[in-house]
Amino acid sequence: MENITVNTTLLNETIYFNHNASLHEYYENLGFIFHVVTRIIICIGLPLLLMAIYALYSLVKNGQVAPIYIINLFISDLIQLCCLIVWESEPEEGTIKKIVSRTYRCGLMTSVGFMVCISLERYLVIAHPLWYRFRRTIRISVAVCVVVWIIPLVLSLTVVPWVTAFVSRIIFSIFLLIPFPLFIFFLVGTLRALSTSVSVPSDEKRRIVAILVLVLLIYTLLFLPSIIYLITETYLYDFILHVLSIMFLELSPLADLLLYVFIKKETFGKLWTSVCCCRKENNDTTNTNTISLDHM
Repeated sequence: MENITVNTTLLNETIYFNHNASLHEYYENLGFIFHVVTRIIICIGLPLLLMAIYALYSLVKNGQVAPIYIINLFISDLIQLCCLIVWESEPEEGTIKKIVSRTYRCGLMTSVGFMVCISLERYLVIAHPLWYRFRRTIRISVAVCVVVWIIPLVLSLTVVPWVTAFVSRIIFSIFLLIPFPLFIFFLVGTLRALSTSVSVPSDEKRRIVAILVLVLLIYTLLFLPSIIYLITETYLYDFILHVLSIMFLELSPLADLLLYVFIKKETFGKLWTSVCCCRKENNDTTNTNTISLDHM
C-alpha cells in the first residue's frame, strides 16, 4: 500500500499513514482538499494584505496616526502566506523545510503577540484614557513592536533547535495559550469601564468593543483548537483533526483582514449604519405584522 504523506507547516513533521484502500483514497482526497484550500487562501490573502498594508501606510504619509500594531500584524500574516507559498512548491531540501517551518512558527507567534497588543491598546483607551493619552508615544510603540518580533525569534533560534519535537510542541502551545485569558480580561474590563468613560465618543466605544470581540473570536475559533490538539496529540491522534487544525491556522491571515474594516472609521461607520438600518427595518416589519394581527 502506498504511503500518504502530509507536510505540516506547523511543526515541520512528516507523517506517514498505512491504511486499506478505502481509507487511503479518503485521506488522499482530504489531502487534495487541504492543498486546494491553502492555495485559495494564498491567492485571496496575499493581494488583500498588500493593499491593506499600503492603505495603512498611506495614513502615515498623510500625517495621520496609523495603527502600528495592525500594520505589524499584517506583516506577520504576510510572512505566513509567503511560507505557505514555499511549502506548496514542495521543496526537496530538508534545510529549506526547517527554515520555512521555523519562520512560519515565528509568524504565528508574532501575530498572536500583536493581537495582544491591539487588545491591550483598545482596553487602555476605555479603561485608562488619561494614562494612555499621555503615555502613548511612537517610541514606546516601536519598542513594543521590536520586543514582539524578537521573542519568537529568540525562542526559535536558541530554544527549539536544542529540544525534542515533543518539548517544542509544548513550548509552542504554552506560548499561544497564554494570551487567551488576557483577551477575555481586556474585553470584560472594557465592557465594565464603558459606563464610566465619558471622554471617548459613543461611536469610538462601539468600534473598540467590536475590535476586542473580533480578536477574541479569531483567537478562539482559529488558534485555540490547534493549541488544544497540539497538547493532546501525543495521547490522541486523529488525521482529520490534524489537517483541520492546520487549516484553521492558515485561515488566520484572512480573518485578521476584518480588523481593517473596524480600524477605518469611515468603513465602520457605514457598516454600523447598515446594521442599524436593517435592525430598524426588521422592527418596523415586526410592528406592522403585530398591528395587522391585532386588527384581525
